[in-house]
Amino acid sequence: MTAGGVHPDLGRRERQIMDVLYQLGRASVADVRELLPDPPSYSAVRGMLRLLEDKEYVRHVQEGARYIYSPRRSRSQATKPALRHLVQTFFQGSTTAAIASLVESAESLSDDDLDRLAAMVERARQRKGR
Repeated sequence: MTAGGVHPDLGRRERQIMDVLYQLGRASVADVRELLPDPPSYSAVRGMLRLLEDKEYVRHVQEGARYIYSPRRSRSQATKPALRHLVQTFFQGSTTAAIASLVESAESLSDDDLDRLAAMVERARQRKGR
């Protein structure tokens, strides 16, 4: 997911840092800084990581003289509230409208992709019928 997707309540740079942490799993300030586009100073990255920790998005452990940071929640756990926010904000709470928009705009869907989507719809119908 791109930096814009998972955490809509964070600033651009904070989302970029979260993307790096999701990519690496755990990282030092230097590791994060190395993967950021047009990276700010080491102390700026350290400060943003501290803010993300205060906001309870990341945690750290100390290894020697370094702090090693990791996300507090998996990307999939963070995705659910972000999707709810997207559906509320752009589709007036309509999941159907959001899905329809994605399917209509995804011209590159293969037959396999369409089969997977059809199978998901069928499973949802079966769950609902229980």
